[in-house]
Amino acid sequence: MGVPSLISLVFLFLISGFFEFDVVYSYTRPPPRKTIFTPHSEDDSSPQQVHISQVRRDHMMITWITESSTSPTIQYGITPSANNFNHTGVTDSYHYLIYKSGEIHSVIIGPLQPNTIYYYRLGDSSKDYSFKTTPSQFPIKFAVAGDLGQTEWTKSTLDHINMSNYDMLLLPGDLAYADSLQNLWDSFGRLVEPLASQRPWMVTQGNHEVEKIPVLHSEPFTAYNARWKMPYEQSGSDSNLYYSFDVVGVHVIMLGSYTDFDNESNQYKWLQKDLENVIRENTPWVVVLVHAPWYNSNNAHQGESESVDMKASMEDLLYQARADVVFEGHVHAYERFTRVYKDKGDKCGPVYINIGDGGNREGLATKYIDPQPEISLFREANFGHGTLEVFNATHALWNWQKNDNDEAVFSDSIWLTNLFLNPACKV
Repeated sequence: MGVPSLISLVFLFLISGFFEFDVVYSYTRPPPRKTIFTPHSEDDSSPQQVHISQVRRDHMMITWITESSTSPTIQYGITPSANNFNHTGVTDSYHYLIYKSGEIHSVIIGPLQPNTIYYYRLGDSSKDYSFKTTPSQFPIKFAVAGDLGQTEWTKSTLDHINMSNYDMLLLPGDLAYADSLQNLWDSFGRLVEPLASQRPWMVTQGNHEVEKIPVLHSEPFTAYNARWKMPYEQSGSDSNLYYSFDVVGVHVIMLGSYTDFDNESNQYKWLQKDLENVIRENTPWVVVLVHAPWYNSNNAHQGESESVDMKASMEDLLYQARADVVFEGHVHAYERFTRVYKDKGDKCGPVYINIGDGGNREGLATKYIDPQPEISLFREANFGHGTLEVFNATHALWNWQKNDNDEAVFSDSIWLTNLFLNPACKV
């Protein structure tokens, strides 16, 4: 942070002529909006980049960063005094080339009451925060946005999400678009803090989280794994890149497009076991997130192995388990497919939805394959976000809102019915 970040940025700019950080695709994007750089506090001990993730049904992990060493403690309670409980967690940090992160503090708190506002203070700071726990019964409302970035489009998306009264945010990869410039991770954390400190944010990784540089930095996902720790161990996973969790009556699965996924891989074996252990009577809905899309009729990102090979390896598992919906990122546009399996409409397959249009710096992917495939029901190149409101064990409502004019405009909507409870789709 500070001077080292500037040196790191200059250094990476100089070597960018030798190493290619961004893939250049054949499609043309419209002019993007500028990147927002969110400055840090002048107080080195002040908490920043605060975000929450759900660890178990009644526990949360709160993560924050300070630029100087402080205690990883949290005071919290159900009144503004925030002094009912006190928990202590762990502190970590990481190096990336000549960059050294701040102190990354993580504390798990609970058990917590459902659907309740808690107030909290971090470390030695007197600053007050609050968050709301998820409900213990239907309905529950998810906000969904992929390829978020930190541009003026991102700000529009975040403003609209903030007005949606959501319970939890799901993000299918590509968070900060730091691309090895670590101070952009810090800026992103500060940008999303107003939302991420008040509701749990559950994320998986995308290609912009890999951040490998040949010879210079061989370990992928260094910043992502240090900054955005998810509850992978609690789901039996051995990697922060794929995991699952339950919330109300929904089993959410986060897959990793950029780690091994063939049928001999740890991820495949974990997914197979995870799906076998789902008790659909308790969690009738199965929702899956993955970054690289398995179904996509946009010209962008066609034929990539992370999409084609992963689909060939894992599609059968999701179909046989009667997964209800799969949210995908990577393509910077919106698209909704019918229930599909093996490239054909199938009433017992998942609905696939591409939602990689949160607000990235690269712009929109505006060119689609023509004619539109029969399995593709709605597609539009606009920035925006979606909400999935699960009302009960049988019905959920999906809405996509575009923000092309900085106003949230409903553009696509569909009612979903649960597959497990459909007699025609019994396994």
